[in-house]
Amino acid sequence: MQGKKIITDPRCVLVDTDQFGPFVRLRDGNVLTVGDNSTQVSEDGGTTWSAPQKMYRGPGKEKPSNSGVLVRTRDGVIVYVYLDFSTYKWKWNQKKKEAAPDVRLDAWSIRSEDEGKSWTGRTKVFEGYCGALINIIETSTGEIVVPVQRLVPDPCRHAICVYVSADAGKSWEPSNVIDLGGHGHHDGAMEPTIVELNDGRVWMIIRTNLDVFWEAFSFDNGRSWRILRPTEIDSSSAPPNILRLSSGRLALVWNRLCAKGRKRPPRRGGDRQLCIPMASWFREELSLAFSDDDGNTWTEPAVILRIKGGGPSYPCLFEPRPDDLWITSQFRDLVSLRLKESEFAG
Repeated sequence: MQGKKIITDPRCVLVDTDQFGPFVRLRDGNVLTVGDNSTQVSEDGGTTWSAPQKMYRGPGKEKPSNSGVLVRTRDGVIVYVYLDFSTYKWKWNQKKKEAAPDVRLDAWSIRSEDEGKSWTGRTKVFEGYCGALINIIETSTGEIVVPVQRLVPDPCRHAICVYVSADAGKSWEPSNVIDLGGHGHHDGAMEPTIVELNDGRVWMIIRTNLDVFWEAFSFDNGRSWRILRPTEIDSSSAPPNILRLSSGRLALVWNRLCAKGRKRPPRRGGDRQLCIPMASWFREELSLAFSDDDGNTWTEPAVILRIKGGGPSYPCLFEPRPDDLWITSQFRDLVSLRLKESEFAG
């Protein structure tokens, strides 16, 4: 971050840490995070962390990477879904405006039944090219649900397939594909985040190049998605993240269409290489809003982080205890904030 000015909302505390998540709270109240085939635990609310402990010690190259999503079930099973960089292969043909047919970045899962001390049951979730994993949830009926971005050809774009596990990460079932069309290596339906609503539906919020998020709904715990439409939430081409808090509120963190107080964002694209639309890629501000009614209305978005010329985006949300929210920006530079929900939405 050298040479970059960091401005935070005065209600936020800027934390000096090298941990960007994901995080889960253990049975004893400590916090566990995953790194590159390793875990660390904090006993003091994230101030200090234990030495890294290796996760997987067996054969094979598909070892857990530090790019993944983490959930602890109500029964105490921790499931980590991660990108397998041993399979990573990327090549883009600018003349054909298509990715090479053999591009790869698979997604795998691994699980722990002893609070992260040992990990077993490595399982391939998705074979293909997955650009990113944003979040994962356990539903009120016990299914684990994780949306996986996937690259599709002719024309090349991204779409989404959701994977559901009814046995705590031992096996996975794919949903139908959610496709918005598009053409380019950063076009289509991308980097979704999900949350369960109070009526049992699973709500997906999708990154697009269309100046607003799109949304999809599942009535069967992520196994199928039959409603796809635009929201009224303005956004740049960057992923959101959403979290159900212990208060019952929803917290949403994202990059808005343009800087606060401005109406016209910087745009690029329109070439079918990056994407079809001339899209906003504004990523100098990270905004936060809360909803008391399952996303029907939101508090006025607060700019919690601003880095001129920087890229605060790809936020990770975690609530280690009530009224304590950790927000980490994971793109380009690691920035970690702590804030109280009650000071924004109380």
